[in-house]
Amino acid sequence: MNALAATSRNFKQAAKLLGLDSKLEKSLLIPFREIKVECTIPKDDGTLASFVGFRVQHDNARGPMKGGIRYHHEVDPDEVNALAQLMTWKTAVANIPYGGAKGGIGCSPGELSISELERLTRVFTQKLHDCIGIHTDVPAPDMGTNSQTMAWILDEYSKFHGYSPAVVTGKPVDLGGSLGRDAATGRGVLFATEALLAEYGKSTSDQRFVIQGFGNVGSWAAQLISEAGGKVIAVSDVTGAVKNCNGLDIPKLVEHSMENRGVKGFSGGDALDPKLLLTEDCDVLVPAALGGVIKRENANDIRAKFIIEAANHPTDPEADEILSKKGVLILPDIFANSGGVTVSYFEWVQVLFAVQIGSTLNSLAWFITDLTSRALQQHKNIQGFMWDEEKVNFELKTYMTRGFKDVKEMCKTHNCNLRMGAFTLGVNRVARATVLRGWEA
Repeated sequence: MNALAATSRNFKQAAKLLGLDSKLEKSLLIPFREIKVECTIPKDDGTLASFVGFRVQHDNARGPMKGGIRYHHEVDPDEVNALAQLMTWKTAVANIPYGGAKGGIGCSPGELSISELERLTRVFTQKLHDCIGIHTDVPAPDMGTNSQTMAWILDEYSKFHGYSPAVVTGKPVDLGGSLGRDAATGRGVLFATEALLAEYGKSTSDQRFVIQGFGNVGSWAAQLISEAGGKVIAVSDVTGAVKNCNGLDIPKLVEHSMENRGVKGFSGGDALDPKLLLTEDCDVLVPAALGGVIKRENANDIRAKFIIEAANHPTDPEADEILSKKGVLILPDIFANSGGVTVSYFEWVQVLFAVQIGSTLNSLAWFITDLTSRALQQHKNIQGFMWDEEKVNFELKTYMTRGFKDVKEMCKTHNCNLRMGAFTLGVNRVARATVLRGWEA
């Protein structure tokens, strides 16, 4: 089952549990806008190369659309559509005022030079600049992109619309990015894991972890889990897999991975067939790579007691049913990996807290009314007032802990598992916002 069919199936199950009107259900499922562009750039050797880029803007009932841009050779319209829809529910589960979007370019970033990636990013931005914006659609990094990519988008967008640092999140700190953003998704995974384990009287330090994927999310999750006392016994990435039953030395593995561009060859553990990683004996399995890796063919062989979905859509619905019957508890992606978009939200709005006059509320009211609403909005994220990292992490834990409680409440209300608890929570919030705004008008 492809990602779009699986995501739509989960949505429809949630809509049924909520008893949504059929017309409203259809309205929520159909994307607001789908964009496809061709990006042709000169390569360093003088030849021309063309790449296809996509941006799907799914829903804006609760606020500007929000979602990453990924550079990967398997990017296609169905995948981007599914991920945009997931972002709509994810931002609602996190209870932040965003909708959902996603974008990508079908390319292999490892085969492109830095200058080629910059040219590709700028051309993509030129094609999209009228469709994104501070109050419209706010991109962020995803697989194959990073803070530098966001800096290029910011610069290119600003050529058309004036200096607009809030048009993207996940920027370098020197350009208005937030401290703690790089680690945010991985840290959110830790907080989500702690909340789930506490529900069953367990702690991170009692558990053995296996992590599939050692990119930004997987490596940060491994580091933070290890620092919290968890034993990470196996990890994998595109180069291979490594295992140590006594626990891997994660700081040394991170250093090795950076120096060798992968975990392969790490001397602190034994080489392992990456295909066998998901079925390793462990307490907690953390898929933190591509979607669709847990499926009907391997679900029966998974031995973990808990699965924390750090990746987007790692588990097919058919595998979901098999694992549920086995008693495996799955913390779904639309909650478990929402730490990144939550800290992106913090980045986007931090400047709103910069207006600290230090006197009476009347003074603050006078100051605000002295500005036009438009002028105030345009100054979001441009005053350079930043939270320290401790505050960012504290606020993230608050949001993740509250989010878990909200999901559990929906599980009790609808007598459903965690995935449907998260989906009913997100879909219900978006449906309510849609109705309140007058969707039938």
